[in-house]
Amino acid sequence: MKKILLIGAGRSSYSLIQYLLNCAMREDWELIVGDMNLVLAQEKVKNHPKGKAIQFDINQAEIADKEIAEAEVVISLLPPFLHSKVAQACLKFHKHLITASYVSPEIKAMNSEAKSKGLLFLNEIGLDPGIDHLSAMQIIDRLKAEEAKISAFRSYTGGLVAPEYDNNPWHYKFTWNPRNVVLAGQGTAKYIINGQYKYVPYHRLFSHLEQVSITGHGEFEGYPNRDSLTYREVYGIAHIPTLLRGTLRSKGFCQSWNVFVQLGMTDDSYVIENSENMTYREFTNSFLQYSKTYLVEEKLAMLLGVTPNHELIKKIEWLGLLGHERIGLPQATPAQILQHLLEKKWKLEADDKDMIVMQHIFEYETLQGEKKKLFSSLVVKGENKQETAMAKTVGLPLGIATKLLLHGKISLRGVLIPVQAEIYVPVLEELAQLGIQFSEEYQ
Repeated sequence: MKKILLIGAGRSSYSLIQYLLNCAMREDWELIVGDMNLVLAQEKVKNHPKGKAIQFDINQAEIADKEIAEAEVVISLLPPFLHSKVAQACLKFHKHLITASYVSPEIKAMNSEAKSKGLLFLNEIGLDPGIDHLSAMQIIDRLKAEEAKISAFRSYTGGLVAPEYDNNPWHYKFTWNPRNVVLAGQGTAKYIINGQYKYVPYHRLFSHLEQVSITGHGEFEGYPNRDSLTYREVYGIAHIPTLLRGTLRSKGFCQSWNVFVQLGMTDDSYVIENSENMTYREFTNSFLQYSKTYLVEEKLAMLLGVTPNHELIKKIEWLGLLGHERIGLPQATPAQILQHLLEKKWKLEADDKDMIVMQHIFEYETLQGEKKKLFSSLVVKGENKQETAMAKTVGLPLGIATKLLLHGKISLRGVLIPVQAEIYVPVLEELAQLGIQFSEEYQ
């Protein structure tokens, strides 16, 4: 009996686990779900006859080695910085590894050894990165086959709350790891536009926006995501004049989020003194200039160059950052304090539905010299708080790739991301059968 070891049973794991359990019933496989929180793993497996929940800590070598050694393939949903430990164990015991995370330098360095041992370490096979790669490469390869000349490629993805459940002034609720949301964008975003290289430091990221329109779903705003430049080589479009990968948010979100960036509330590098006993109002005031004259609201408004009754101030007030509730977190960083509050205010309620939006925009010239613009768009809505659009779009590509690998349908080996037709064709075909399908428009 083939065993699949899935490490990490967090909020993005539900659809993946259900998919793999269904496969296990048909194929006579066994799915082992490991998490430091045993109850979390048990809740996902639900006493399924082909599933088993275990307590798992990658830092406890004896247990980790035993479980990895017995598996055919390992899927890691752990925080990205822990993937290299999992990968090292997979090399040690000759096991395949699949993750949804970006390829780290540590894992990239394992390419030769993985190849020599006949192993596939497939990364970036979730949503973004993941479905974006699959769908983009399908179009790029198609345009190349038509001998079209691609001059521009923009790709945007966002995890949002579905419009009918959007009932707060921020137009946002958490559908994935809140910590990743709070720390998003730190570093410098890099892209190229009309042959000019652009570098956007973190403190300017959320004011560096493009407007994105998706037919039937309205207007969004996108900000640059990480290093787009590396994907010129990855996608086989090394000389393209314009390439930008970005993140989508509802209109107005980025201007409001930028307040936290400018204040320093997303900093995770130091601890706030006496944070446990501090109120959120005191926390906010700690980032503002000292004054005996002005209230916190007035100082904040002056810093932002708006009036005290401006929409920005109202959004901050709605979150509770001007209130007198005690934080209650000892030895906390600013980012941890902000996350602690946002998890209460941006909570996805039991009956809420989230929404994934993705759009690729290609500009190209046909072999006949005709200039065209192609919009390839994906919109997916969740079912409920557990079976979210985020869980489906992150988890299902992982599950499908795992099934293909165990069926011997993926022969590629080494450290890879899913830009090869051998991977993207069957994964996209099954995703379409599961209701995750792109629509195309031309201009």
